[in-house]
Amino acid sequence: MISKMKKSPLFFEMSDSDIENCLKCSRSEIVSYEKDELIFRQHDVPKKLLVLLEGAVVVGNDSSSGKRSIVATLDQPGELFGEVFLFLNKQEYDHYAQAVVPAQILQIPKDFLYHPCGENCGYHTKLISNMLSILAQKAYYLNRKLQIVSCATLRQKIAKVLLQNSSPDGRVTLSMNREELADFMNTARPSLSRELMKMQEDGIIKIEKRKIQIVDFDALQNH
Repeated sequence: MISKMKKSPLFFEMSDSDIENCLKCSRSEIVSYEKDELIFRQHDVPKKLLVLLEGAVVVGNDSSSGKRSIVATLDQPGELFGEVFLFLNKQEYDHYAQAVVPAQILQIPKDFLYHPCGENCGYHTKLISNMLSILAQKAYYLNRKLQIVSCATLRQKIAKVLLQNSSPDGRVTLSMNREELADFMNTARPSLSRELMKMQEDGIIKIEKRKIQIVDFDALQNH
């Protein structure tokens, strides 16, 4: 399991012995869940940091009318979930987490993340530093997304995404496919595809299969 834990940004640049010492010192445990079993419910009190080791987990919430909405699906070893709630003043989860298939979850007690132990262990300090980095990256990501969704038009949203993910020579590298990009912009995939084609017709970008090249930076920045 240590090899799977090392895939998590939580254990970035930590040795096997560092990770083992953290787990022992924090009294962490690996908990197994069956398919469809709830890992935590809405309104449960957050007490542990959760790291996916095996399987897949869906995070969602229920509206007052009973409608279920999926917030995220996790299926990569090392992914964290529910971590933001550990550091908020809120006393309960807004979401639920459920195993999609049999899953194993590393659970690290909340208190271990708040301050180094009395021994001032280097591995403990590193774990806290990694946790702060994860939260900072998540805040940065959400800020970038806010800039995008606050745009008035779909073309402005696309322009913002392309500029945020472009290299100096205009090549755009996106981690999302077209469907995921449409969801990210809160629009329909056909609408996104039509607008991209219009931007190509206007000479602003060039599309080659899944690759996008910015042709006119000035035009894109003026949207």
